[in-house]
Amino acid sequence: MTKLFKHWIVVPTTLAAILASVVPIRAETLEIRPKFEPDPLVVRGTSGGSKDSQGCGKIGTAPNLVMNLSNNFNYLRLEVQSEGQPTLLIQSPSGSLSCVLYDSSSGNTIQSSGFWELGTYLLYIGDRTGEQHPYTLSITQVRPKVKREAKSIGSSVKLLPGSSLSR
Repeated sequence: MTKLFKHWIVVPTTLAAILASVVPIRAETLEIRPKFEPDPLVVRGTSGGSKDSQGCGKIGTAPNLVMNLSNNFNYLRLEVQSEGQPTLLIQSPSGSLSCVLYDSSSGNTIQSSGFWELGTYLLYIGDRTGEQHPYTLSITQVRPKVKREAKSIGSSVKLLPGSSLSR
């Protein structure tokens, strides 16, 4: 009887482990309001998955992040840094999908920026090849500073016959 009891305890433990691995992981939810702090908000996770997104790489069956915007944002930038070939699939509050794809010139960083309408967005961080890699997602409302360099036009301006340069 002791021998039977010893094996009986293994069955529920094994069953619990199997069920825990089948249940999809819940996505983290961020509530974002204007002038949020800290800025940028930083979220880490693992990219990729087994689901074919039909053009935006392989993604997980559940979103990596649910982003609730309490207001319209005139400017918001999402930036993903990851090894491999990261993708960002965004499902808007209206259900429309947009995809940001990796390209070799991006240096493993992809971004989406501009006006964002209030509502709930589902974010999937995928990989074009289906690999899984650690990623960092940064969300900011600060526009990047544009470097303005004074350029001398000197000899690069050629005047056409009959024209003049006015000051």
